[in-house]
Amino acid sequence: MLRLAKYLKPYLLLIVIAIALLFVQANADLALPDYMSDIVNYGIQQGGVKNAAPMAIRQSEMNHLALFMSDGDKTLVLGDYILVDKTSPDYGQYVKDYPVLANEPIYVLKPVDQTEISKLNPIMGKAILVVTSIQQMVADPSKAAAMGQGFSDLSKIPPGKDVFAVMSQLSPAILAQISDTVNQKFGILGDSMIVQMAVGPVKAEYAALGMDTGQLQTDYIIHTGILMLLMSLLSGACTIAVGFLSARTAAGLARDLRRNVFQKVESFASTEFDKFSTASLITRSTNDVTQIQMVVIMVMRMVIYAPIIGVGGIIRALAKSTSMWWTIALAVIVLLGLIITIFSIALPKFKIIQSLIDRLNLVTRENLSGMMVIRAFNMQPFEEKRFDKANVDVTSVNLFVARVMVVMMPAMMLIMNGVTVLIIWVGAHQVAESHMQVGDMIAFMQYAIQIVFSFLMLSMMFIILPRAAVSADRIADVLETDPHIKDPKDPKRFPADFKGNIEFRNVNFRYPGAEEDVLHDISFTAKPGQTTAFIGTTGSGKSTIVNLIPRFYEVTGGAVLVDGVDIREVTQHDLREKIGFVPQKSNLFSGTIESNLLYADENASDEDLKMAADISQATEFISEKPEGMQTEIAQGGANVSGGQKQRLSIARALVKKAPIYIFDDSFSALDFKTDAALRRALKEHTRASALLIVTQRIATIKNAEQIIVLDEGKVVGKGDHNELMKSCETYQGIALSQLSKEELA
Repeated sequence: MLRLAKYLKPYLLLIVIAIALLFVQANADLALPDYMSDIVNYGIQQGGVKNAAPMAIRQSEMNHLALFMSDGDKTLVLGDYILVDKTSPDYGQYVKDYPVLANEPIYVLKPVDQTEISKLNPIMGKAILVVTSIQQMVADPSKAAAMGQGFSDLSKIPPGKDVFAVMSQLSPAILAQISDTVNQKFGILGDSMIVQMAVGPVKAEYAALGMDTGQLQTDYIIHTGILMLLMSLLSGACTIAVGFLSARTAAGLARDLRRNVFQKVESFASTEFDKFSTASLITRSTNDVTQIQMVVIMVMRMVIYAPIIGVGGIIRALAKSTSMWWTIALAVIVLLGLIITIFSIALPKFKIIQSLIDRLNLVTRENLSGMMVIRAFNMQPFEEKRFDKANVDVTSVNLFVARVMVVMMPAMMLIMNGVTVLIIWVGAHQVAESHMQVGDMIAFMQYAIQIVFSFLMLSMMFIILPRAAVSADRIADVLETDPHIKDPKDPKRFPADFKGNIEFRNVNFRYPGAEEDVLHDISFTAKPGQTTAFIGTTGSGKSTIVNLIPRFYEVTGGAVLVDGVDIREVTQHDLREKIGFVPQKSNLFSGTIESNLLYADENASDEDLKMAADISQATEFISEKPEGMQTEIAQGGANVSGGQKQRLSIARALVKKAPIYIFDDSFSALDFKTDAALRRALKEHTRASALLIVTQRIATIKNAEQIIVLDEGKVVGKGDHNELMKSCETYQGIALSQLSKEELA
């Protein structure tokens, strides 16, 4: 995958934005359990009262609390509250909120931050719990005795006496002793439990102030619920935005990879096509690119998000309870063991799926292109078995992987549900022992589920990542292939008065990987205005020679010169611009006859097209078509005959009006009459061009100015027809096998 990372460079901004949105989404998702915890803890259990430091408190009640605070704590508390009475400037507003203000002064909490509230909560909470406990002890003296020294004196206070007025007269030593006893009693509780226990008295104080405590609870739940809704909407918006950005990035990358692969393949010489089969190149450009596209979407949407939510979930879960960390650790260990086991089994299979798809595409392509041969030899059952084997191989591997992977989802759900039950069981004991609140246990459980779910997302990624990695390597192999034939860094230019003189100077050629040369010391000159023909036995190197001229292959020895310039010193574009080439296997493109002819020169006029059709003897069958030049050509020219296909290929080359024409056995499908007429027209209309013809027919080249006879990659004869009939046995043998002595005379 890293080999293709550079192709993501144009999409870095989209990726960065997507990652930023994923952080926002993760934080929004991680905030939801906290809000749910607040609703349970504060909204339901504590009636909407979140802090032990009340928003307002009667002056008389504050005086009671101050009895059980140290001097430092008292200074801190009174510094954060403001005393309001009938003389205060905002008395009218305060009395609406706190009706008891009409009868007695109150303390109102100043606008302070959460840090200051955190300092006030334990101080006020402990004092409130002490005051409440004392009030209960006065009502039940047995409770006072149970509290120990200091509190036992409360039973001696006469009935009807204000206990706090009496306690205010006690010595500081006794009050300090009472405070120490309180701290020992409540020291085992955490700050959150102290706040939770102080909520009841705070609510009672709010009721004494004349506030509607029921509405207070409703307002808190609605406010927190609205925040949860906003967080959910924010998370949803981020999800949609990330989905859009990931799809845009993946689709853009897939488009770029397909384009780059296509452009790279266009630069391939025949050597590279020997390395990569056509079926494999098609698979790499389609199926493999699709695999990369899918994995990019999943990486951007899940792989980046999963670690954020996992790490964030662990941090927030531990903030709720550090004593239950082992439940999450246990789940993670079991998950990792499951993932490692499954992928150690499935990973080797991922690596062979793509090669099996290559094989399936190859068999399919051969069957479709060779359907006529298959039917002619009644080989349909054999080909069906051949296709079925390739298909079954792909299916069996995919089924094996699917069977292994199908275990993952139920196993993940089992682990997730098991962790939920474990957290409830352990958390219930924590709640019973006042070490944890119910809402915190629910939040911890939700964070644990989020952590497990993050591993589930990563495991889903692992399903396609190995296959995508193989696909990425296959695409990178194509993109990183160094073409065997390259343009020079400082190319030369052909002379302005280009003529088309071709010279082979001691040329040798060996196919890549071969042990021997197939061409040996080939030397000849093909002049403009003349026809140079190549003839010889099958495999003698005729097509190889003409394929060297447009640099479809590179010579391994000697040089090919065009107008005195070594073709390796000019660009391939400039060289091929001078050549009209008709390959041995005629190939037409889907479209119309006109579009196929314009392939050679898109600016050619109708007169040029008509002249090319006339020379190639294609006008007759074109005119018979109802649409004429606009007749549709099927893929590969499947709806025209072999002879018509050859004539259209020749016409296409002639539209180019090139100074050099190469006809690689391009008359084999023509009847003798059409062949003779075509050669006469060629001779008349291409007088200034150099014609190179590869053929097996003596009649086709009988009148050529130069005939080169090849045998086993060597020139065994060179001259015109009459000269070769006298001096070359190989030529004589070929000629006499086709024509009589009278016809050859």
